[in-house]
Amino acid sequence: MSAQSDPRESVGERVFVVGAGIMGSGIAAQAALAGYFVTLEDVTAELADRGKANAERALDHQLRKGLLDSARREEAARRIDAAIGLRRASSATIIVEAAPENLEIKQGLFREIESAAAVDAVLATNTSSLPITSIAQVLQDPTRLIGIHFFNPVLQMPLVELIPGLRTRPEIAERAERFAKKLGKTVVHSKDSPGFVTTRALAVLINEAAGMLQEGVATRDDIDTAYRLGFHHPMGPFELADLVGIDTAVAILDVLWDGFRDTKYRVCPLLRQMVAAGRLGRKSGEGFYPYPDRRSGT
Repeated sequence: MSAQSDPRESVGERVFVVGAGIMGSGIAAQAALAGYFVTLEDVTAELADRGKANAERALDHQLRKGLLDSARREEAARRIDAAIGLRRASSATIIVEAAPENLEIKQGLFREIESAAAVDAVLATNTSSLPITSIAQVLQDPTRLIGIHFFNPVLQMPLVELIPGLRTRPEIAERAERFAKKLGKTVVHSKDSPGFVTTRALAVLINEAAGMLQEGVATRDDIDTAYRLGFHHPMGPFELADLVGIDTAVAILDVLWDGFRDTKYRVCPLLRQMVAAGRLGRKSGEGFYPYPDRRSGT
């Protein structure tokens, strides 16, 4: 590829995404559309390649909706490559972690990321509930970590929640906000409190709906319809839980319970039963609703 056509020259910055799942692939697609060259990383070639394919499917969805043309779609797809391990992280100016919602996993990853990253790179976590300060405490330089909470599906959701930790440097927060805005996102700010703003509200909504269903107050469809039409929500709580992932919802509620010890965050038994049964939502092919086209895991 010639220097003139090299997509890496478009913005002069590179993004490295750690974790090629639903969120990581969406973040990669969004960054590529904004002109960044993106490396999408996971622990195996299969997972990394699947993430790249999912990023391209997200671009295809935008193409079908008429939100970008085929030329932009192809340019963005060429800016995304897949990788195993963190070797290429050293050339990135911003590294975004999109691993499972587990404190120990994220802390372990950031120990490795810090060793592999350039000293001036922004380190960002896409956690939806875990305290940024707790994740950062394992770093030699915790001042460079910030929370950038994207929403699923990334290309369609205009919001980003920005969460500095107790020791995050203002310069890091400013660079993270510029990055989010370059991606076309609206930024809201939250203090480093468990669940931040959006996830704290979302968790209670899903938990309460599951409790009503378990008690037989109303059916799944009636509860979802009531939320959509009564509160003007774009989807009901069960549709939303399936989209987020029921295992993710349970993990978030556990974080909130640990942080606040408030009974409203105690996980409804129905949600734990569904996780135990492997009914995790869209990603598993079945949650509160069936998704037969997703049973292949792709």
